[in-house]
This record gives sequence, structure tokens and C-alpha cells, in this order.
Amino acid sequence: MNFHTVQFIGKFVRYALFIAIMSAAGTLYAQGEAEAAAEATTEVATTVQNNSALYYAIAATMCFASMSAAYAVGKIGAAVMGAAAEKPEVLGKAIAYVGLGEGIALFGFLISFFLVMKIGG
Repeated sequence: MNFHTVQFIGKFVRYALFIAIMSAAGTLYAQGEAEAAAEATTEVATTVQNNSALYYAIAATMCFASMSAAYAVGKIGAAVMGAAAEKPEVLGKAIAYVGLGEGIALFGFLISFFLVMKIGG
């Protein structure tokens, strides 16, 4: 694979991820609107609106955490590979920094998981 193919695949994945997130958000919005219209009491309508806000918070948290982790791992991984090409003995020490970048995605997932448990509980 040449560089342009990899670049095209990367753009395609980003666009597909964006479309998936937007369609999920639209579905959740439509579902929240349908539930709000079906229920007449203000207490139930308030609960549906609160859950809709939590769904948006979950989606935004995972989106930004994943994109931030991907950016960090991309930048750090390139630097680590460049350093390892010059001095192979630093690879073991430098690869730990890639794990720190992955930690961003892990913390985003944990926050999203806690928000999901708030909805269920």
C-alpha cells in the first residue's frame, strides 16, 4: 500500500465514524421526541429529556476521547518509531508513552460507562 491509499482509508474511516455518530444522535433525538410526545405527564417528559441529554453526553465523551487518543497515539507513535530507527534500545522505554495516549480512550470509556450505569440505575 502506498501513502495515498493509507491516507484515503484514514479519511474514509473518519467520515464513516462521523456519519455513524451523527445517525446515532439523530436516532436518539427522534426516539426522545417520540417518547416525549407519547407521554402526557410532565414528570415522564422531564425524565425522557434528562436521558436524552445523557445519551448525547455519552456519545460526545466517547467521540472526543477516541479522537484525542487517536491523535495522541499517531503523533507519539511516529516519534517512537523514528527514535527506534536511530537507537533501537530506546524502543522499550518510549513505547510506554504510546500507552499513555491510549489511556485517554480508556478514561473516556470509563466515564461513558458510568453515565450508562446512571441511566440504568
